[in-house]
Amino acid sequence: MLVDSHCHLDYVASCEGMGSLDDIISRARLNDVEHMLCVCVDLSQTKALAEIAINHGCVSISVGVHPTDVESGAVVSVDHLLDLADNEKVVAFGETGLDYFRSTDRAAILSQQESLVHHIEAAKEIKKPLIIHARDSFDDIYSLLEKTNAKEVGGVMHCFTGTLDQAKRAIDLGFYISFSGIVTFKNAKELQEVSRQVPLDRILIETDSPYLAPMPFRGKTNQPSYVKYVAEKLADLREDSYASIASATSANFYRLFNLDRA
Repeated sequence: MLVDSHCHLDYVASCEGMGSLDDIISRARLNDVEHMLCVCVDLSQTKALAEIAINHGCVSISVGVHPTDVESGAVVSVDHLLDLADNEKVVAFGETGLDYFRSTDRAAILSQQESLVHHIEAAKEIKKPLIIHARDSFDDIYSLLEKTNAKEVGGVMHCFTGTLDQAKRAIDLGFYISFSGIVTFKNAKELQEVSRQVPLDRILIETDSPYLAPMPFRGKTNQPSYVKYVAEKLADLREDSYASIASATSANFYRLFNLDRA
C-alpha cells in the first residue's frame, strides 16, 4: 500500500475533468493509496480542509502559509497557527519555507523568514513536524532550522530538488526527503542520482497534485493515484522492488507524522 505524503485535494477537485472529491479519493484507493496528506498553503483553506479530513478517514491535513503567500508586514502569529492546529486531523505545520525564485524584494524575503520561524515555534510547542518548501533558498532554510532547533520536531523537505549534500544536511537536521513526479522526468538526472543514495528509511513519496504529474502524464493534471509512478521510478532507480519502496515510504510517513496505520 502507498501513501501520498503531499497533495492538494481541494485544488485537484477544482480542475476540469477530475470529477468530485469522492471520485479523486476513490481512484487513489483503487490504486492502493491508503492515506493522503492534504497540505494547506493558505489559511483561508483551513475550514474546507478540516471538512475533507472529517469526512474521509484516509485523509490528514496540515496548517500553514506557503512562502509565496506570505504578506509583507502581515505574518501569521504563532498563536493563530496553534489555534488552527487544535484538531486531531492536523498532523503537521506547513507548507512553510522559503521561496526566493519570485521574491527578490528584501522586505518580502524577511517576511518569509519570519513566517518560517513562527511555523517552527508553533511546531515545537505541540510537537508536530514541519513541511518545508525550498526554492533557491536551501542555505537560509537550513540556517534557520539550525538556529531555532527545529530538529526537536523534524519534518520533510517536500518535493525535494536539491543536491545530495543538501539532502544529507536535511537528514542531519531530522528531516525526511520527499520525491515527487519530478524524479520521473527524463531531464532530472541529478535528482535521480540523489534518489539512489538517500537512505530508504528517510524517503517519502508525493504527488504535489494537481501539479507536477509524473511520466507518462507530464503536463496533465496530477492526482494522488499517480503516486504509484513515483514509487515505480524509485524502485527502478534503486534496483529495489516496488513492494519494498511502497512499504518503506508508507512506514516512514506514519512514523514521521505520528499516525497509527488504519
